[in-house]
Amino acid sequence: MAQQPEWNVLMRTCPSRLSLTHIANKWTAMIVIVLGDGRHRFGDLREAVDGISGKVLTETLRVLERDGLVERHVYAEMPPRVEYELTALGQTLHGPLQALAHWAEEHIAEVLVARDHFSAPPLTPHTASVD
Repeated sequence: MAQQPEWNVLMRTCPSRLSLTHIANKWTAMIVIVLGDGRHRFGDLREAVDGISGKVLTETLRVLERDGLVERHVYAEMPPRVEYELTALGQTLHGPLQALAHWAEEHIAEVLVARDHFSAPPLTPHTASVD
């Protein structure tokens, strides 16, 4: 049996970089988080992920399906019904992305303070107070 190569995302030629690029996309993270609750129709996903356009949702779902993270279910009904759900592989991604979302929500106040501090004009000798 052939041994699997050692993947290293830090190497320019490593194919895992492509997966990381897809996973690091903000829309991917949000879609995977929503689909962690189970199957959803396109309209439900669009409503759950506030601000995503139909075009971007379609493109992101196609990438996730191609990468084996999402499965698309088409029902022969009139009008046609389509649902999306995470595959077993996609389920393995849900926990880490959910943790990332919790981190973002928990630390946004600190991030905003840091941004304000970073953007504040530097103190000059004329504006610095002397005690």
